Amino acid sequence: MVVPRVGVAYFAPYGVGLGHASRLVMVADQLRESGAEVRFSSYGEAASYVSLRGYKCFTVAPVEFAWSMEGGFSVKHSLANIPLWFANFSKQVTQETRSMTACNPDVVVSDSRLSPLVAARLLKIPSIVVLNQVKLLLSPRLRELAVSRMFENVVGEFLGSMWTLADHVLVPDLPPPHTIAAHNVWEVGSAAQKLEYIGFASPKPHVSKDQVDKVASRLGFDRSCPIVFIHVSGPEQTRPALIKIALDAVKKLDPKIQFVISEGDPKGESKPRRIAEAGWYYGWCPVRDEIFAMSDLLVLRGGHVALSQAIHFGKPVVTVPIENHGEQLGNSAKVAELGMGVMLRPKSLQPEQLADAISQVLGSPEYKIKSVELQRLAENLNGIDNVVQIVRSYL
Repeated sequence: MVVPRVGVAYFAPYGVGLGHASRLVMVADQLRESGAEVRFSSYGEAASYVSLRGYKCFTVAPVEFAWSMEGGFSVKHSLANIPLWFANFSKQVTQETRSMTACNPDVVVSDSRLSPLVAARLLKIPSIVVLNQVKLLLSPRLRELAVSRMFENVVGEFLGSMWTLADHVLVPDLPPPHTIAAHNVWEVGSAAQKLEYIGFASPKPHVSKDQVDKVASRLGFDRSCPIVFIHVSGPEQTRPALIKIALDAVKKLDPKIQFVISEGDPKGESKPRRIAEAGWYYGWCPVRDEIFAMSDLLVLRGGHVALSQAIHFGKPVVTVPIENHGEQLGNSAKVAELGMGVMLRPKSLQPEQLADAISQVLGSPEYKIKSVELQRLAENLNGIDNVVQIVRSYL
């Protein structure tokens, strides 16, 4: 008797932060339920997260940006790392080629990584890339220089042509003109014809009213008063500065405003500790969706996954993007342009400014109205299901 071969998908998320890994894990969960086999390749926090979710994860050499002690993107140290990037990128291609040869996948799915696409092309394996940053945006300070803007455009066109090594270039976002990652994906001619807008690849809310009520009761929240969720995320080095500002900012809020601060550390304490009469602090929040659902306002970085989740829940936001982080700055600027929130510049941010922004958004109903409009648009597109469907067509 001939035993049919099980379809194999090879997933390769970017290793810094958890947004890229978490959306591919959601795709992998659906594929595994239907009997497909899934292998992962990554590095850093993403590799740890994937392993914790029960998947085999092949670890490759890291290619990542450098961060300053103040919690921002370090241009100086990132430039110094360029030789290491090229060396580790070459290592990644070699490592990915060996790993793919060993498991013989039907399709390779990359999330914001080039080396798996190069390896897949060398091995003649179909590939898909999930991507919300086609080009590399420089910091606003550098973009003031004409030569920097020229460099950004040239590199953008080069990266655009590289991403098109994939058979599908999937943008997990709303179609124009409501694209959150507009600053990061538009105006790249080499990739424009291949971009497929599939809707947000972040989990849609699946929490019941009973679950939300239970968590609110456990935290002792009065649902008739405002609730603010300050959800810190991003590379480990970038979190402490914002956490410190947030802890000082909540002391300046109206006493009626209740709040939760999450440190965003996957290894952090999951049991909350009270830090004020109306506030709680998590190292890692295991009931994030419930708190998203009950909150009247979210304070977030400018990460694409976090912002897309805010839209799924119909929540206005205050964004504090990582300093000099072009993608997060672009996402945050678009959110402010769409009218669903306020963007704060991270450089020299003071607790008073964060407290004032929270009060401004809570006191202005137009932010909530706009976030609900975007929520309705997002409901018509399911990015995770769309990725699953495309992947399945190759298995």
